[in-house]
Amino acid sequence: MLKYFFCFFLSFAFFSIGQNVKLANSFFNNGEYNKALLEYDKILTIQPYRTDCFINKIKCLQELEQYHIAEQELNNKLDNKNSSPSLLVELGYNFSLKKDSISANKAYNDAINSVDKNPNYANSIGKSFQKYNLLSQAEETYKKAIHLNKNYNFDYQLATIYGQQNEIEKMFESYLRLLKNKKNTSAIQNLIGKFLNDDPENNNNILLKKVLLKNTQSTPDIFWNEQLSWLFVQQKEFDKAFIQEKAIFNRSGENLNRIFNLGLLSKEKGEFETANKIFNFISEQPLDDNTRINIISLLLEIKEYKNSRSEYDIIANDYKKALDSFGINNKTIKLQLAYANFLAFKKYDINTAIDFLKKNEKQSLSKFDKARFQMTQADILVADGKFNKALLNYSKIQRNLKNNKLSQEARFKVAKTSYYKGDFDWALQQLKILKSSTSQLIANDALDLHLLISDHIDEDSLNVALKQYSKADLFAFQNKNTEAIALLNNILNKYPVSKIIDNVLFFQGTIFELQGNNKQAKSNYERIVNTLKDSVFMDDALYQLAKLELYTFQNTKQSSEYFENIIFNHADSIHFVEAKKMYRKLRGD
Repeated sequence: MLKYFFCFFLSFAFFSIGQNVKLANSFFNNGEYNKALLEYDKILTIQPYRTDCFINKIKCLQELEQYHIAEQELNNKLDNKNSSPSLLVELGYNFSLKKDSISANKAYNDAINSVDKNPNYANSIGKSFQKYNLLSQAEETYKKAIHLNKNYNFDYQLATIYGQQNEIEKMFESYLRLLKNKKNTSAIQNLIGKFLNDDPENNNNILLKKVLLKNTQSTPDIFWNEQLSWLFVQQKEFDKAFIQEKAIFNRSGENLNRIFNLGLLSKEKGEFETANKIFNFISEQPLDDNTRINIISLLLEIKEYKNSRSEYDIIANDYKKALDSFGINNKTIKLQLAYANFLAFKKYDINTAIDFLKKNEKQSLSKFDKARFQMTQADILVADGKFNKALLNYSKIQRNLKNNKLSQEARFKVAKTSYYKGDFDWALQQLKILKSSTSQLIANDALDLHLLISDHIDEDSLNVALKQYSKADLFAFQNKNTEAIALLNNILNKYPVSKIIDNVLFFQGTIFELQGNNKQAKSNYERIVNTLKDSVFMDDALYQLAKLELYTFQNTKQSSEYFENIIFNHADSIHFVEAKKMYRKLRGD
C-alpha cells in the first residue's frame, strides 16, 4: 500500500512541477518577469538542476536589469564542478549587458579554453555563443574541438556561421564536407541552393564552381563531378551537366539512371539538343529491349519537336522501322500509341492512325493497355469531329476501370468532348464529380473547365460566344492554330463586351506564342492588364508579359515591374513564388 502511495505522490509531484513550468513560461513569454521569476524560484527549489528554468531565471533578472544578482547566481552555479562551462557564456553576456567588455571577454575566453579540458562541451558552448550571435567565438570553439579530436564533426554549425558572416566560400566547403560524408544529401543541397540562382555569372555560383574545381584537381573523386553536375543543372546548363555525368559513368561503370534522368529533365525544360545528345549516347550502350524501345520513343518525340512538317515523312518512316524491328507486342505499346498520335496530330493523317490502332488493338493487352489504346483512339476521333464514337470509347474505359486514374481521365475527356460539342449541361455534370478527383491534375483541369462553362453559360440564351470559344478550343486541340485564332478574332469583334473576352485574349495570346508571334501575344496580354482590371487572368497575363519582356524583348526593367506587380498585388497567385525569385534576381539580390 505504501509503495502505491509513494508512486502516486511522485506522479502528483511531477504533474505539479509540469504545471508550474507551464505557468512560469507563460509569464516569461508575456513579459511578466517578476511573476515568472517567482515561479522559476519555486521550481528550482525542488529541481535545482533544471537548466532550462535556470537560464530563463537569469533572463528574467537581466530583463529587470538586476545584473548583479544574475552574476551572483551564475557564479554560484559555476562553483559546482558538475555545471556546464556553457554558463561562462551566459556570464560573459551578462557582463556585456553591464557594459563590462573586459570581464565579458575573459568569461568568453574561459568558456573556449574549457574545451581543452573536455572537448565534449564544445557543442553546448558553441550553441550558446551562436545564441548571442558571437560567431567568431563559436567558430573558435568548434575548430578547437575538431583540432583536439578529429572524429568531431561541426561542419553544419561552421557552415551556418560562415553563411551569417558572408564567408560564402568557407560555407560551401563546410557543406560539401557534409555532402561527401553522405549526411542528409538533399537537405544540404537545399541549403546550398538558397545561396545560388540559375545565373552562372552570379557571384555565389562562381564561388561554388571554384571550390568544386579546386577539389576536383586536388583529390580526383567522382563526388566532385556529381556536385558539378548538380550545380550545372541549377544553372540550367544541361550540356555541361552531361559532360560531368559522362565522366562519372565512364569512371564508375554504374548504371545509366543518372544520365537518363538528366535527359528527361533536359527534354522537359525544352533543351532538345542536349536531350538528343544524351539519349543518343545512351542508345550506344548495351541495353535491354525495354530500355532501347523507350530511348527510341524519346528520340522520336524530340524529332517531332525539332523538325518541320517537311521532315514528317522521315519521322513516320523511323516509327515504322522501330516497330518492324521490335514487333507489335506489349513491349512496344508506348511506341505504338506515340506513332498513332504522331499520324493524327502532326501529319493530320487521321484515317491511317485509326486504321493502325484498329489493326493492332486485338493483340494481347492488359486491361490497362487496352484502355490506353481506347483512349488514344477516342482522342483521335475527337480530333476528327466524331464525338459520339469517341464518347463510346471513353465510356468503355470508365466501365472497365472504375476508380482508376485512367477512368477519371476518361471521365474528364467525356466532359471536354461534351464541351466541344456545345453540350454544356452534361459537361458540367461530369466536371462536378471530377472536382474531387484523387488526381490533383485532373481535379485542377476539371475545376478550370467548370469555371469557364459556369461563368459564361447564362450570358445569352444561345451561348453563341461560348460555343464559338469551345470550337476554337477544339481547333487548338486539333493543332489547327490558324483556324483557332481566326475564330477567337471573330468573338473579339462580334462580342466585345462579353464576359468571355479575357478568356479569349489570354487563350489567343498563348496560341500566338506557340506560333512565335510574340508581338501579338504581348499585345493580347497588355490588353488584359490595361483594360480588364478585374480579370481572373490578370496575374497570368502579368507573368506571361514578364517572361516575354525578359527572354524575348530583353527589357529587364519592364519585366521586373511586371514581376513586382504580381508580388505586391497578387500574393495568392500560383506565379507568386517564381515571380518573387525572378524579381530578386533581376534586382541583383
